[in-house]
Amino acid sequence: MIREATLSSQEVAEELRPVILRLGRHLRRETEQLGVTSHQATLLWLVKSRPGLSLRELAHAEGISAPSLSAHVDRLETAGLLRRVRSQDDRRRVGLELTPDGRAILKRVRARRTTWLADRLAHLSDEDRERVKAALPALRRMLEPRP
Repeated sequence: MIREATLSSQEVAEELRPVILRLGRHLRRETEQLGVTSHQATLLWLVKSRPGLSLRELAHAEGISAPSLSAHVDRLETAGLLRRVRSQDDRRRVGLELTPDGRAILKRVRARRTTWLADRLAHLSDEDRERVKAALPALRRMLEPRP
């Protein structure tokens, strides 16, 4: 019985993986048409969600080293999308925050990705849209940390 459950999960994974990869690829293209990479959009979103985040904290959230991330942050700063801000409480601490242009690009990325998805969903039957909606809670649970 355990073997059947494992096979079933494996079979679903075999079909789900390429679909998710292709969806991700299309969404990345939508982002890149705005002049930022998906990775840059993710970094901007993390800074937006946690203003004052340090470079080290951002690197930890992304699972990479601070020196590796530094060049990415430099490019975003040069592009005028985020800025480094010295803490008023601890002058040694430098946090990151979005600029108005950074906020604007994030809104455009979100709108463009949502429009792309909405267009694809609009071409599905009502029944298929309901199936996609019904799958969302399970897909979210897949992203939760495992014990």
